[in-house]
Amino acid sequence: MSSLLVQTIEQISREKHIEPEIIVAAIEDAMVVAARKYYKTEEDLRSKFNPETGHVDVYAVRLVVEEVADPKKEITLSEARKQNPAVEVGGEVLFAKPTDVLGRIAAQTAKQVIMQKVREAERDTIFNEYNGRVGEMLNCIVKRTEGPDLIVDLGRTEARLPKREQSRLETYNVGDRLRTVIRAVERAAKGPQVIVSRADGMLVQRLFEMEVPEIYDGTVQIRATAREAGERTKIAVSSRDKDVDPVGACVGMKGMRVQSIIRELRGEKIDIIPFNEETVAFAQKALSPAKVTRVQIVDPEEKRLEVIVEDTQLSLAIGKKGQNVRLASKLVGWNIDIKSEEEKRREIEDQMAALTAPGTPLSELAGIGPKTVEKLEAHGVTQIEKLAEMTPEQLMEIDGIGEKMVEKIRLAVATYFETLESQQAAAAEAAAAEAAAAEAAAKEVPVEATVESGSEEPSVEAAVEVAKEEITTEGETPAVPAPAEEQD
Repeated sequence: MSSLLVQTIEQISREKHIEPEIIVAAIEDAMVVAARKYYKTEEDLRSKFNPETGHVDVYAVRLVVEEVADPKKEITLSEARKQNPAVEVGGEVLFAKPTDVLGRIAAQTAKQVIMQKVREAERDTIFNEYNGRVGEMLNCIVKRTEGPDLIVDLGRTEARLPKREQSRLETYNVGDRLRTVIRAVERAAKGPQVIVSRADGMLVQRLFEMEVPEIYDGTVQIRATAREAGERTKIAVSSRDKDVDPVGACVGMKGMRVQSIIRELRGEKIDIIPFNEETVAFAQKALSPAKVTRVQIVDPEEKRLEVIVEDTQLSLAIGKKGQNVRLASKLVGWNIDIKSEEEKRREIEDQMAALTAPGTPLSELAGIGPKTVEKLEAHGVTQIEKLAEMTPEQLMEIDGIGEKMVEKIRLAVATYFETLESQQAAAAEAAAAEAAAAEAAAKEVPVEATVESGSEEPSVEAAVEVAKEEITTEGETPAVPAPAEEQD
């Protein structure tokens, strides 16, 4: 018949979910500590639990040697064979120590050691159990609040629901039942700390697995999830069966399945997107509900996309505070830059204007030698305008150009643009003067032919004669001396 100690071990094992061997080892260690404290000895002590009698025996262990150096830990072969005739050198001999004289203080010490060992074993058991269940959905009850965080009851242990893992739309009270996912399991001084979440995208996946049989059996797969808890979630799904519509399976008849999940998330919006292996097609769907005109891959290495939408769709594609494009970018895994048709048209016009704009060759830049020009052109700088845009650091990266040369180039470029501005100003003044002269000439009164006095009204014949005389006079070359500079 089992002793009371054996029954106690079995009871603790069931309640704490700890293996009986761990509890027995804790009891044996506790008896060694208690005996060492009572006997105040430096001997090597060893404890052994007897499951048949339910007693814990304590022994002093001595090593069998040919020559004893430490009498408290070693024993000669001759002395050892008095205890055990079959022992050899290198073996051990056990000497029993009375345990009925340990007393109350020793028992209290043993109890503390046992409780400590059991708590450590329980912590290890909880850590090993929940550490392998990260991402699993659990039902829990709000137990209490600690500042902004919540402490929830998982049954066997408590978990923490930090403020950052709470949904913005939700408020919690003590006693509320929640569905959460295990976010992480951390080792702490007071034991393993289980962190649960209501804001993780994994919660949405687990809810869909529970509500949609096609996802549970693997016919429909969730390929990606992007979530901003309390606001909106985008989820990409694909089907392994061509006859099964993945989006329709998740929505359900009259939206019953997705509405059930929305209610669990307290009204959070959910966009279900058909997954596509092609990035361009997937990005077009990910920006739903906005209609995308076209998608272009800008940089495949840095994963950058350029999306063009109609002017009326730009605000819808970006979303409130950029939420729609942010979630789409997270879902696709690419950086998305959204532009309207008008913005893209202006950008193309600016690029064309920049390409067609004439540039001034470096050969026209006074103040730098031909060797420096060759170095700049070898580096790809062939125009003065491009040279002016470069920083001193960029110029010094070119072989053969130092600080003095950079300063010389800077002065030459500044002088060139100052000269160019003065020339443009002079040209503008000359054009203005010419326009003013032309305007004044247009306002002058034309010369009229005079008639002889006494004639009241000139005849047609007289007018013709006057015109002939004017033409003849204008055709003659006047004998006027040339200007001084022309004579020189």
